[in-house]
Amino acid sequence: MFSLTNFEEMSLQDFSDALASTNPTPGGGSAAAVALSQAAALTVMVSDITIGREKWELGWKASEAAKLVATPLVSDGFSLANDDTDSFVSVMDSFKLPKETTEQKEARSLAIQDATYQAALVPLQTAKDALQLLLCQEELAVTGNANAVTDVGVASLLASAACKGALFNVHINAISLPNDLSEPLLEQVTEIRNISKDASRAVMKAVYTRLEQ
Repeated sequence: MFSLTNFEEMSLQDFSDALASTNPTPGGGSAAAVALSQAAALTVMVSDITIGREKWELGWKASEAAKLVATPLVSDGFSLANDDTDSFVSVMDSFKLPKETTEQKEARSLAIQDATYQAALVPLQTAKDALQLLLCQEELAVTGNANAVTDVGVASLLASAACKGALFNVHINAISLPNDLSEPLLEQVTEIRNISKDASRAVMKAVYTRLEQ
């Protein structure tokens, strides 16, 4: 998708101000995607201060695996935030299409359906990416640099929020679609939510266990 926005170039203050405004965009889907980027960045940091340090050699493999997943997500998160906003704008634009004739009504209806489906696919990708990040964080918490275990915890909380938050957006768009389009989406929502819940708990348990050692 060609993006009309670029949150990556915004300051943190500008992005927060945009979220706080009464404008419909950016909204929760874009916020979830930015949280994904921040979760990935923290994961990269912990990986980098583990890899190559003899004291944490047992964590090198987990750190390399986590870094491989996290590195592209630092920028991909912003791209997804942009796409999420753009897809919502497309939905709003589709509702503004003319509906005077039968042909116009049919074209408008199809445009709304297509835009809504796309608006579900974008946060679905955010959720999938966040889940992949969550799944590599438990071992990082167990074997990575112990001085940064709380950073893994924060990264996990952000990834969990990104995942579950994005799934809200998938759900709200999916339920307005025909059954043949909505049902596969909602099945994925349930599956991802359940896996992410278990993964998040596993990371939290690993973090608290490491803190007590």
